[in-house]
Amino acid sequence: MTTKSNQFNLTVDEMPHRWYNIVADLPEPLPPPKDPDEGESRLEMLPRFLLKSCLQQETSTDRWIDIPEGIRELYIQAGRPRPLVRALRLEKALDLPSTIRLYYKREDLSPTGSHKVNTALAQTYYAQKEGYSEVTTETGAGQWGSALSYAAALNNLKCRVFWVRSAYRWKPGRRTMMNLYGADVFPSPSKETEFGRKILEQDPEHSGSLGIAISEGIEDALNREGTIYCLGSVLNHVLLHQTVIGLETMEQFKLAEDEPTLLIGCFGGGSNFGGFMLPFAGQVLQGKRECSFLASQSQAAPNLVEGKYKYDHGDHAGMTPLLKMYSIGHDSDLPGIWAEGIRYAGAAPKMSALRHHGLLDAVAYPADEVYVFTQARRFMQAEGFIPASESSYAVCAAIDKALEFKQKGKEGVIGFNVSGHGFLDMEGFAKPLGLEW
Repeated sequence: MTTKSNQFNLTVDEMPHRWYNIVADLPEPLPPPKDPDEGESRLEMLPRFLLKSCLQQETSTDRWIDIPEGIRELYIQAGRPRPLVRALRLEKALDLPSTIRLYYKREDLSPTGSHKVNTALAQTYYAQKEGYSEVTTETGAGQWGSALSYAAALNNLKCRVFWVRSAYRWKPGRRTMMNLYGADVFPSPSKETEFGRKILEQDPEHSGSLGIAISEGIEDALNREGTIYCLGSVLNHVLLHQTVIGLETMEQFKLAEDEPTLLIGCFGGGSNFGGFMLPFAGQVLQGKRECSFLASQSQAAPNLVEGKYKYDHGDHAGMTPLLKMYSIGHDSDLPGIWAEGIRYAGAAPKMSALRHHGLLDAVAYPADEVYVFTQARRFMQAEGFIPASESSYAVCAAIDKALEFKQKGKEGVIGFNVSGHGFLDMEGFAKPLGLEW
């Protein structure tokens, strides 16, 4: 008797050799970044804190961009390719008919527990090649800071991380992980930058935000010799690097002899969902497939649901150029949530363009997170592992859609991205669900 596997795996040789750039297939050119009406040129400032290689990718209109062999070797070191899994036990728990099938991509299996390593390895590789000795960045939930710390260590670079203060305080385990990789980690707002000190003067107990931490990371890079800034989401080159997820997934659905009709991901700035769905969206734009896309957000930061499609800064201090994106305001005071990684005011320009052209739908769940984590708990008890608090939003939306299809008698193949693991998020699950802590 042969046991049938519910996992669909690629060999190392089958891992993508190129990243996919959806800019080549958008219905109209992606609106370019621009300078604000007043103040120093932000566009002229970009080469002072962003990598040359990434800036070239940022403005590229080429459909395919080669993945350097050195980065592919780093991807293999980090455990790529990663499996696509048919969620048979969850399907059974939800009592779904065979006409409704669930699949999830396991980006939680990276060394640091999230998809973020895909661009961290690329950016630190380029930083080392361009002669830098140190990288600096921000982090929200801590997944990006962990990934960059790891990638910097593999590329013999120093690393400095500005971490949103509220998450810094309640995730000592992830802070230790960054320290073990050799990174210096600061609660943001911090005393390390002029911008951070200014905010602390106004409110010494400020809980911080991703926009503030981005501003600190940029200022730090501008003022430190041999240091370059790396960003974990939003920008075109970041989403480009993440398309390794979707390109793998596309081939794995072929192995499963199935085709997704709906792809779902959690959404803050857009990097994990972008990486997962952009290759599929490109084929939709090319007329090669039919598929829908759903971003799952929090009402604490519903940029795609309530934001306006406008030019706005990507950081709190307004140090970045203006980007055309769905935004609820770069200086908005966003309420705190446990899924800190999706608490961000603006949506990536690529994802915003898809939303603007009607190819991307979005839903926002209550900010108390009780419902989201209750649904995620159903997944945990069926599939047997714990997704990140952010990834729980994708899990929740997938369960909701599957049950909606069941109620309406619809067929559907739903794919969702488990962008990270939740092993270091225990307090974030326990308190909303009323569990002992």
